[in-house]
Amino acid sequence: MKKIIIFFSALFLVNTVFGQAFKPVKMDSLVTISLPAVHGKKDTLGQQIFSGTTDLGYMIAIREPNAKNNQPLKKEKDLNSVLKKYIQDIQSQSGGGSAQFVRDTTVGTLKAKEFTLVMKDANGDTQYRRFLLIYTLDATYTFEYGYPESRKELVKDEPKTFFSSIKLSPELQRNDQYTDTRKSTSISTNLIIAIAGGIVLILGIIWLIFRKKKNSSEFAS
Repeated sequence: MKKIIIFFSALFLVNTVFGQAFKPVKMDSLVTISLPAVHGKKDTLGQQIFSGTTDLGYMIAIREPNAKNNQPLKKEKDLNSVLKKYIQDIQSQSGGGSAQFVRDTTVGTLKAKEFTLVMKDANGDTQYRRFLLIYTLDATYTFEYGYPESRKELVKDEPKTFFSSIKLSPELQRNDQYTDTRKSTSISTNLIIAIAGGIVLILGIIWLIFRKKKNSSEFAS
């Protein structure tokens, strides 16, 4: 996987728009995101960056192709490790930001990660950068909505509109993220059955021992 770009550099690509309605924008044939009608787009070595602003905040959507020799992930824990590494990289590039409210979520059938990067700008003012990350075998998608603390109470609806506008093609399924999609509950079920069988066996042995002793006592009397 390519190194994640420093997101602040993308802010110079943003076109400022006020009162513009959002409209769907195709990132590729599989993923669509809604952005302000006037928005920017930049393609650098296959990495596509879509960006726009409103009077409340800015939003960035990035499609980063993974390496051509990228190996499929096997299990959900492998996906969790990859997403955790992405969060660490974004945090380290922020120059002192703190990744908070990290949680799992889903977009369509895919698993994703959400978190908020809290940091200070050059003037010492608090900035919030909300992220949603989606990893697939072919590409990683990063969605960001940023705003200053002074607008924290005003932007509640707009980030929800932005992130909820992510639309995935039905072709994208969980096995595009990792190959072993079997429910882990099947392992737990087998374990429960094994434990129950062991308990029954132990109780049976105890009953046989008790019966044998009882028969011996009756015979001796």
